[in-house]
Amino acid sequence: MRKKTDAHRVAVAVMPGTPIFELAVPCEVFGIARPELADPWYEFRLCAPEPGTTVAGGFTATASFGLEELVEADTVIVPACTSVHDTQPADLVDAVARAYARGARIASICSGAFVLAQAGLLDGRRATTHWMHAEELRRRFPKVLVDETVLSTHDDRVHTSAGTAAGIDLCIDLVRRDHGATVANALARRMVTPPHRQADQAQYVSTPLPTSRARPLGEITDWAIAHLDEPLRLRDLATRAHLSERQLTRRFLEAYGRTPGDWLTRERLRRAQELLERTDLTIGSIAGLTGFATAAGLRAAFARHLHTAPSGYRAAWRSG
Repeated sequence: MRKKTDAHRVAVAVMPGTPIFELAVPCEVFGIARPELADPWYEFRLCAPEPGTTVAGGFTATASFGLEELVEADTVIVPACTSVHDTQPADLVDAVARAYARGARIASICSGAFVLAQAGLLDGRRATTHWMHAEELRRRFPKVLVDETVLSTHDDRVHTSAGTAAGIDLCIDLVRRDHGATVANALARRMVTPPHRQADQAQYVSTPLPTSRARPLGEITDWAIAHLDEPLRLRDLATRAHLSERQLTRRFLEAYGRTPGDWLTRERLRRAQELLERTDLTIGSIAGLTGFATAAGLRAAFARHLHTAPSGYRAAWRSG
Protein backbone atom coordinates (compact mmCIF):
# COMPACT_ATOMS: atom_id res chain seq x y z
CA MET A 1 0.00 0.00 0.00
CA ARG A 2 1.42 3.38 -0.97
CA LYS A 3 2.02 5.96 1.70
CA LYS A 4 0.67 9.47 1.44
CA THR A 5 2.99 11.94 -0.23
CA ASP A 6 2.70 15.40 -1.69
CA ALA A 7 4.55 14.39 -4.85
CA HIS A 8 2.66 13.12 -7.87
CA ARG A 9 3.92 9.60 -8.57
CA VAL A 10 4.97 8.87 -12.16
CA ALA A 11 5.78 5.28 -13.11
CA VAL A 12 7.32 4.28 -16.43
CA ALA A 13 6.99 0.76 -17.80
CA VAL A 14 10.30 -0.76 -18.88
CA MET A 15 10.20 -3.93 -20.94
CA PRO A 16 12.97 -5.96 -22.63
CA GLY A 17 13.96 -4.12 -25.79
CA THR A 18 12.17 -0.86 -24.98
CA PRO A 19 13.46 1.83 -27.41
CA ILE A 20 15.94 4.00 -25.56
CA PHE A 21 14.79 7.43 -26.74
CA GLU A 22 11.15 6.89 -25.80
CA LEU A 23 12.31 5.62 -22.40
CA ALA A 24 14.74 8.50 -21.87
CA VAL A 25 12.14 11.21 -22.49
CA PRO A 26 9.97 10.58 -19.39
CA CYS A 27 13.13 9.93 -17.36
CA GLU A 28 14.42 13.39 -18.30
CA VAL A 29 11.13 15.17 -17.75
CA PHE A 30 9.90 13.51 -14.56
CA GLY A 31 12.94 11.76 -13.10
CA ILE A 32 15.18 14.73 -12.29
CA ALA A 33 14.41 16.81 -9.20
CA ARG A 34 13.73 20.43 -10.13
CA PRO A 35 13.10 22.31 -6.85
CA GLU A 36 13.65 25.64 -8.60
CA LEU A 37 10.58 24.92 -10.74
CA ALA A 38 8.32 23.07 -8.31
CA ASP A 39 8.90 21.43 -4.95
CA PRO A 40 7.97 18.67 -4.74
CA TRP A 41 8.51 17.80 -8.40
CA TYR A 42 7.56 14.16 -9.04
CA GLU A 43 8.10 10.85 -7.32
CA PHE A 44 9.56 8.85 -10.18
CA ARG A 45 9.72 5.08 -10.58
CA LEU A 46 11.02 2.75 -13.28
CA CYS A 47 8.99 -0.46 -13.26
CA ALA A 48 10.19 -3.61 -15.02
CA PRO A 49 9.61 -7.38 -14.92
CA GLU A 50 13.18 -7.86 -13.67
CA PRO A 51 15.58 -5.42 -11.92
CA GLY A 52 18.20 -5.62 -14.68
CA THR A 53 16.09 -5.43 -17.81
CA THR A 54 18.01 -4.98 -21.07
CA VAL A 55 16.50 -2.30 -23.29
CA ALA A 56 17.37 -1.26 -26.86
CA GLY A 57 20.98 -0.52 -27.66
CA GLY A 58 22.26 -3.02 -25.11
CA PHE A 59 21.59 -0.72 -22.14
CA THR A 60 20.46 -2.20 -18.83
CA ALA A 61 17.72 -0.45 -16.88
CA THR A 62 18.26 -0.83 -13.15
CA ALA A 63 14.60 -0.68 -12.23
CA SER A 64 13.93 -0.88 -8.51
CA PHE A 65 10.25 -1.67 -8.90
CA GLY A 66 8.22 -4.41 -10.54
CA LEU A 67 5.31 -3.94 -12.91
CA GLU A 68 2.93 -4.30 -9.96
CA GLU A 69 4.02 -0.82 -8.83
CA LEU A 70 2.42 0.66 -11.94
CA VAL A 71 -0.93 0.05 -10.29
CA GLU A 72 -0.08 2.41 -7.42
CA ALA A 73 1.03 5.34 -9.62
CA ASP A 74 -0.79 8.58 -10.29
CA THR A 75 0.52 8.64 -13.87
CA VAL A 76 1.64 5.60 -15.87
CA ILE A 77 3.72 6.13 -19.00
CA VAL A 78 4.14 3.36 -21.57
CA PRO A 79 7.02 4.02 -24.00
CA ALA A 80 7.19 2.50 -27.46
CA CYS A 81 6.81 -1.28 -27.60
CA THR A 82 9.30 -3.58 -29.30
CA SER A 83 6.88 -4.92 -31.93
CA VAL A 84 3.49 -3.67 -33.08
CA HIS A 85 2.72 -7.00 -34.73
CA ASP A 86 2.91 -9.14 -31.57
CA THR A 87 0.57 -9.49 -28.63
CA GLN A 88 1.80 -7.23 -25.84
CA PRO A 89 3.00 -8.79 -22.55
CA ALA A 90 0.02 -9.84 -20.46
CA ASP A 91 1.52 -8.67 -17.15
CA LEU A 92 2.11 -5.19 -18.56
CA VAL A 93 -1.35 -4.94 -20.11
CA ASP A 94 -2.96 -6.11 -16.88
CA ALA A 95 -1.02 -3.62 -14.75
CA VAL A 96 -1.93 -0.73 -17.05
CA ALA A 97 -5.61 -1.69 -17.03
CA ARG A 98 -5.64 -1.98 -13.24
CA ALA A 99 -3.86 1.34 -12.82
CA TYR A 100 -6.50 3.05 -14.95
CA ALA A 101 -9.33 1.35 -13.05
CA ARG A 102 -7.79 2.64 -9.84
CA GLY A 103 -7.86 6.21 -11.18
CA ALA A 104 -4.41 6.71 -12.71
CA ARG A 105 -3.65 8.89 -15.69
CA ILE A 106 -2.29 6.73 -18.53
CA ALA A 107 -0.04 8.00 -21.32
CA SER A 108 1.64 6.27 -24.24
CA ILE A 109 4.56 7.37 -26.39
CA CYS A 110 4.72 6.26 -30.02
CA SER A 111 3.74 2.58 -30.36
CA GLY A 112 3.04 2.30 -26.65
CA ALA A 113 -0.53 2.95 -27.81
CA PHE A 114 -0.74 -0.75 -28.71
CA VAL A 115 -0.47 -1.63 -25.01
CA LEU A 116 -3.26 0.80 -24.14
CA ALA A 117 -5.38 -0.56 -26.98
CA GLN A 118 -4.89 -4.16 -25.87
CA ALA A 119 -5.91 -3.11 -22.35
CA GLY A 120 -9.15 -1.77 -23.81
CA LEU A 121 -8.41 1.81 -22.76
CA LEU A 122 -8.65 3.20 -26.29
CA ASP A 123 -11.98 1.65 -27.29
CA GLY A 124 -14.18 4.43 -28.62
CA ARG A 125 -11.47 7.01 -28.03
CA ARG A 126 -9.50 9.13 -30.47
CA ALA A 127 -5.87 8.03 -30.27
CA THR A 128 -2.64 8.44 -32.18
CA THR A 129 0.68 6.69 -32.67
CA HIS A 130 3.60 6.98 -35.06
CA TRP A 131 2.13 7.40 -38.54
CA MET A 132 4.05 4.31 -39.73
CA HIS A 133 2.07 2.15 -37.27
CA ALA A 134 -1.35 3.79 -37.64
CA GLU A 135 -2.76 1.33 -40.16
CA GLU A 136 -1.69 -1.64 -38.02
CA LEU A 137 -3.28 -0.09 -34.93
CA ARG A 138 -6.47 0.54 -36.88
CA ARG A 139 -6.50 -2.99 -38.30
CA ARG A 140 -5.84 -4.80 -35.02
CA PHE A 141 -8.06 -2.62 -32.84
CA PRO A 142 -11.03 -1.46 -34.95
CA LYS A 143 -12.78 0.09 -31.95
CA VAL A 144 -9.99 2.67 -31.61
CA LEU A 145 -10.54 5.98 -33.43
CA VAL A 146 -7.03 6.21 -34.86
CA ASP A 147 -5.90 9.66 -35.98
CA GLU A 148 -2.37 9.58 -37.35
CA THR A 149 -2.54 13.22 -38.40
CA VAL A 150 -1.96 14.71 -34.94
CA LEU A 151 0.93 14.88 -32.48
CA SER A 152 -1.08 13.79 -29.45
CA THR A 153 -4.56 13.11 -28.14
CA HIS A 154 -6.05 13.77 -24.72
CA ASP A 155 -9.27 12.10 -23.62
CA ASP A 156 -10.05 12.33 -19.91
CA ARG A 157 -7.24 10.34 -18.22
CA VAL A 158 -5.92 8.73 -21.41
CA HIS A 159 -3.19 10.41 -23.44
CA THR A 160 -1.39 9.19 -26.57
CA SER A 161 1.40 10.68 -28.65
CA ALA A 162 2.88 10.22 -32.09
CA GLY A 163 6.41 9.00 -32.76
CA THR A 164 9.63 9.82 -30.98
CA ALA A 165 9.92 13.60 -30.55
CA ALA A 166 6.17 13.95 -30.00
CA GLY A 167 6.77 12.15 -26.70
CA ILE A 168 8.60 15.26 -25.50
CA ASP A 169 5.57 17.38 -26.32
CA LEU A 170 3.30 14.94 -24.50
CA CYS A 171 5.41 14.86 -21.33
CA ILE A 172 5.75 18.64 -21.21
CA ASP A 173 2.01 18.92 -21.68
CA LEU A 174 1.47 16.63 -18.68
CA VAL A 175 3.74 18.93 -16.66
CA ARG A 176 1.66 21.88 -17.87
CA ARG A 177 -1.50 20.18 -16.63
CA ASP A 178 0.10 19.49 -13.24
CA HIS A 179 2.12 22.67 -12.61
CA GLY A 180 0.88 25.28 -15.07
CA ALA A 181 2.20 26.95 -18.21
CA THR A 182 4.95 28.96 -16.49
CA VAL A 183 6.65 25.86 -15.10
CA ALA A 184 6.16 23.90 -18.32
CA ASN A 185 7.63 26.71 -20.42
CA ALA A 186 10.63 26.99 -18.10
CA LEU A 187 11.19 23.25 -18.38
CA ALA A 188 10.98 23.45 -22.17
CA ARG A 189 13.65 26.16 -22.18
CA ARG A 190 15.89 23.94 -20.04
CA MET A 191 15.42 21.14 -22.56
CA VAL A 192 15.92 23.53 -25.51
CA THR A 193 12.64 22.48 -27.07
CA PRO A 194 9.59 24.48 -28.18
CA PRO A 195 7.42 25.19 -25.13
CA HIS A 196 4.19 24.18 -26.79
CA ARG A 197 3.26 22.53 -30.05
CA GLN A 198 -0.46 22.13 -30.52
CA ALA A 199 -1.68 18.59 -29.93
CA ASP A 200 -3.57 18.69 -33.21
CA GLN A 201 -0.59 19.92 -35.21
CA ALA A 202 -0.07 17.53 -38.10
CA GLN A 203 2.57 14.84 -38.11
CA TYR A 204 4.86 15.36 -41.10
CA VAL A 205 4.50 12.06 -42.89
CA SER A 206 5.90 10.68 -46.08
CA THR A 207 3.88 8.45 -48.38
CA PRO A 208 4.17 4.91 -46.97
CA LEU A 209 5.26 2.02 -49.10
CA PRO A 210 2.46 -0.44 -49.89
CA THR A 211 2.33 -3.32 -47.45
CA SER A 212 1.84 -6.95 -48.37
CA ARG A 213 -1.79 -6.64 -47.23
CA ALA A 214 -2.36 -3.88 -49.77
CA ARG A 215 -0.75 -5.56 -52.79
CA PRO A 216 -3.99 -7.14 -54.09
CA LEU A 217 -5.20 -3.56 -54.63
CA GLY A 218 -1.88 -2.34 -56.00
CA GLU A 219 -3.02 -1.89 -59.59
CA ILE A 220 -6.11 0.16 -58.77
CA THR A 221 -4.37 2.26 -56.11
CA ASP A 222 -1.44 2.97 -58.43
CA TRP A 223 -3.90 4.07 -61.10
CA ALA A 224 -5.82 6.27 -58.66
CA ILE A 225 -2.64 7.95 -57.41
CA ALA A 226 -1.69 8.71 -61.02
CA HIS A 227 -5.09 10.37 -61.57
CA LEU A 228 -5.54 12.34 -58.34
CA ASP A 229 -6.30 15.48 -60.35
CA GLU A 230 -9.48 13.86 -61.63
CA PRO A 231 -12.86 13.76 -59.80
CA LEU A 232 -12.62 10.05 -59.01
CA ARG A 233 -15.72 8.38 -57.61
CA LEU A 234 -16.31 4.99 -56.02
CA ARG A 235 -18.01 3.88 -59.21
CA ASP A 236 -14.93 4.80 -61.25
CA LEU A 237 -12.61 2.81 -58.98
CA ALA A 238 -14.92 -0.21 -58.87
CA THR A 239 -15.25 -0.27 -62.66
CA ARG A 240 -11.49 -0.03 -63.06
CA ALA A 241 -10.98 -2.88 -60.57
CA HIS A 242 -13.71 -5.04 -62.17
CA LEU A 243 -15.47 -5.27 -58.82
CA SER A 244 -18.78 -4.15 -57.43
CA GLU A 245 -18.73 -1.07 -55.23
CA ARG A 246 -19.48 -3.23 -52.19
CA GLN A 247 -16.67 -5.67 -53.01
CA LEU A 248 -14.18 -2.85 -53.50
CA THR A 249 -15.18 -1.19 -50.24
CA ARG A 250 -14.76 -4.47 -48.35
CA ARG A 251 -11.29 -5.03 -49.83
CA PHE A 252 -10.18 -1.50 -48.96
CA LEU A 253 -11.37 -1.95 -45.40
CA GLU A 254 -9.45 -5.22 -45.13
CA ALA A 255 -6.25 -3.79 -46.65
CA TYR A 256 -6.20 -0.22 -45.36
CA GLY A 257 -8.74 -0.06 -42.57
CA ARG A 258 -10.64 2.69 -44.38
CA THR A 259 -13.16 3.11 -47.21
CA PRO A 260 -12.04 3.93 -50.77
CA GLY A 261 -13.29 7.49 -50.30
CA ASP A 262 -11.32 7.98 -47.09
CA TRP A 263 -8.23 6.42 -48.64
CA LEU A 264 -8.53 8.69 -51.68
CA THR A 265 -8.88 11.80 -49.51
CA ARG A 266 -5.73 10.87 -47.58
CA GLU A 267 -3.79 10.35 -50.81
CA ARG A 268 -4.98 13.69 -52.14
CA LEU A 269 -3.85 15.33 -48.91
CA ARG A 270 -0.44 13.65 -49.07
CA ARG A 271 0.03 14.92 -52.62
CA ALA A 272 -1.04 18.41 -51.54
CA GLN A 273 1.44 18.30 -48.65
CA GLU A 274 4.25 17.37 -51.02
CA LEU A 275 3.39 20.22 -53.38
CA LEU A 276 3.17 22.70 -50.52
CA GLU A 277 6.58 21.59 -49.27
CA ARG A 278 8.39 21.48 -52.61
CA THR A 279 6.78 24.10 -54.86
CA ASP A 280 5.60 27.71 -54.86
CA LEU A 281 2.33 26.86 -56.58
CA THR A 282 -0.73 28.75 -55.41
CA ILE A 283 -3.27 27.07 -53.16
CA GLY A 284 -5.74 27.09 -56.03
CA SER A 285 -3.30 25.39 -58.40
CA ILE A 286 -2.51 22.71 -55.84
CA ALA A 287 -6.22 22.15 -55.26
CA GLY A 288 -6.67 21.49 -58.97
CA LEU A 289 -3.72 19.11 -59.15
CA THR A 290 -4.94 17.05 -56.20
CA GLY A 291 -8.61 16.72 -57.06
CA PHE A 292 -10.01 19.16 -54.52
CA ALA A 293 -11.03 21.40 -57.42
CA THR A 294 -10.99 24.71 -55.55
CA ALA A 295 -8.85 26.44 -52.94
CA ALA A 296 -11.87 26.39 -50.62
CA GLY A 297 -12.16 22.63 -51.03
CA LEU A 298 -8.50 22.14 -50.21
CA ARG A 299 -8.71 24.40 -47.17
CA ALA A 300 -11.75 22.52 -45.90
CA ALA A 301 -9.97 19.16 -46.25
CA PHE A 302 -6.87 20.46 -44.45
CA ALA A 303 -8.98 21.86 -41.63
CA ARG A 304 -10.92 18.62 -41.20
CA HIS A 305 -8.08 16.12 -41.43
CA LEU A 306 -4.86 18.00 -40.59
CA HIS A 307 -6.29 20.72 -38.33
CA THR A 308 -4.39 23.49 -40.08
CA ALA A 309 -4.59 25.59 -43.25
CA PRO A 310 -2.55 24.88 -46.41
CA SER A 311 -0.75 28.21 -46.03
CA GLY A 312 -0.02 27.44 -42.38
CA TYR A 313 1.30 24.00 -43.27
CA ARG A 314 3.62 25.49 -45.90
CA ALA A 315 4.87 28.18 -43.53
CA ALA A 316 5.49 25.69 -40.70
CA TRP A 317 7.36 23.32 -42.99
CA ARG A 318 9.62 26.01 -44.42
CA SER A 319 10.32 27.65 -41.08
CA GLY A 320 11.37 24.25 -39.71
